[in-house]
Amino acid sequence: MSEKNLRRTLEGTVVSDKMDKTVVVRVERSYQDTTYKKYVRKFTKFMAHDEKNSCAIGDRVQIIEHRPLSRNKRWKVQAKLASAALPPAVRAGSEG
Repeated sequence: MSEKNLRRTLEGTVVSDKMDKTVVVRVERSYQDTTYKKYVRKFTKFMAHDEKNSCAIGDRVQIIEHRPLSRNKRWKVQAKLASAALPPAVRAGSEG
């Protein structure tokens, strides 16, 4: 099996697009608490490479493991699954 098939893929929501060719993706995972048996939601943020700067805040994206591109970037945007339902005024206010 080749190395490319072993790379992890995750789905998340873009929470920041202020950097050039970089987005911050918030990934949600749920697990069962060992003591109380309650399902808990946990969120993790990943910095991902967005070559074309095509992602905006609120977009649903799929990210894939990648070689290190900087100190914090080890993921790459593979696909844009859904666009955000935010009005243009909100998007314009979020730009750096």
